[in-house]
Amino acid sequence: MQLIRVWDLPVRLFHALLAVSILGLFITANLGGNWMEWHKKIGFLVMGLIVFRVVWGFIGSYHARFINFVRAPSAVFVYAKGLLKPNGKHFLGHNPMGALSVLALLGTLAFQAITGLFSNDDIMLEGPYANTVSKALSDQMTHLHKLNSELILILIGLHLAAIIFYSFYKKERLVKAMLTGYKIQNSSIDSHLKAKMPETPRPYWLSWLTIMIIGALVYALAMRALG
Repeated sequence: MQLIRVWDLPVRLFHALLAVSILGLFITANLGGNWMEWHKKIGFLVMGLIVFRVVWGFIGSYHARFINFVRAPSAVFVYAKGLLKPNGKHFLGHNPMGALSVLALLGTLAFQAITGLFSNDDIMLEGPYANTVSKALSDQMTHLHKLNSELILILIGLHLAAIIFYSFYKKERLVKAMLTGYKIQNSSIDSHLKAKMPETPRPYWLSWLTIMIIGALVYALAMRALG
């Protein structure tokens, strides 16, 4: 066994910032009142994080790229069948079921951010672009925004349950791996993936350039919306 660098710094920072931001969104939403201004600002931050992760999923390091961990439904089914087997296959990056979790969270969070832009509470608070659509459409967006928040909570619960399962049953230190970037390689890891894994991550200038471009675009959108 040996330690292998799996998660690059951009992915780890994205993961940490997203977790803190989601917590902030739920806290500010429940507090209401003036806290909703912070809710809007954090929403734009989440939007920027999601856009960055999608872009990094195409140009990032090996294990960050979607093409290297998103697999066909048949592969997900095969992996799920052997999930409880002690000698089941291990993956350095996301396993096939973990890939579905990533896509589900990214999709629901993106949907939450978009619907939030056009939502309203029928009293005094409304999304930055609620006045650009009809009241009926804004009300529908508000309804979807609330329903989707419950779906996000369910996905987060499943995500946490999976971490506990892999930590205690599979003996995989997923939290430690996401914090340090390193994971233990063992003989049951897919040899095809090991053969294709590059030795070095993407240069940091590429991630910082991506962050600055996306950050500038989201900031401009936020300033225009929040005025």
